[in-house]
Amino acid sequence: MDEESRRPRKPDRPRRAPRPAGPAPGEAALREAALAHLARFAATEAGLRRVLQRRVDRWARRAEAEGTPAEAIAPQAAAARAAAAVVARAMVTAGAVDDAAFAASRARRLARGGRSRRAIAAHLGAKGVAQETVSAALPAPAAELDAALAQCRRRRIGPFAREAPPEDPLAARAARMKALAALARAGFGREVAEAALGMDPGEAEERLIALKQG
Repeated sequence: MDEESRRPRKPDRPRRAPRPAGPAPGEAALREAALAHLARFAATEAGLRRVLQRRVDRWARRAEAEGTPAEAIAPQAAAARAAAAVVARAMVTAGAVDDAAFAASRARRLARGGRSRRAIAAHLGAKGVAQETVSAALPAPAAELDAALAQCRRRRIGPFAREAPPEDPLAARAARMKALAALARAGFGREVAEAALGMDPGEAEERLIALKQG
């Protein structure tokens, strides 16, 4: 008998019973779910609506698994999704959800983390923020260089490279083109990327310290 077979077997954990579907979530239940979500996460109106509608979708799947006919589930799910939109709008009216404040806060955080204006705009758009609100929240173009420097530090390129540039001209050019390509993929224009990569390490560090403090 080997060692493995001599070990006492742990009793199998009992499987949890499937959660009953119950009635479709109404406005009261969705409002409670919205408040619970907002207590933990910042959200846009569109984002909160999606969270609540996913809750409705989970209910629909449980109801279907219990054998409820699809023709009975569909109208209840549709009504619940409409209620989710009403609740999300009510949270905006109550001031619990503010797309402009969300966009401004998220844009500042992303810029400090090295995201370009283009990347920030794409992120906020995916969160359901309106284009006009996105435009107002974006950092000033002058701040794009600081964001590029933060990206350089993340990738350890340019002034934050761990190693000196190769002495061989061809290798040095290839390394620089690779760094430029990395910044281009992150959404930075060529002029900003060139300025970030060519900056003195001390100046670059000082600018990032000021960015973090401000």
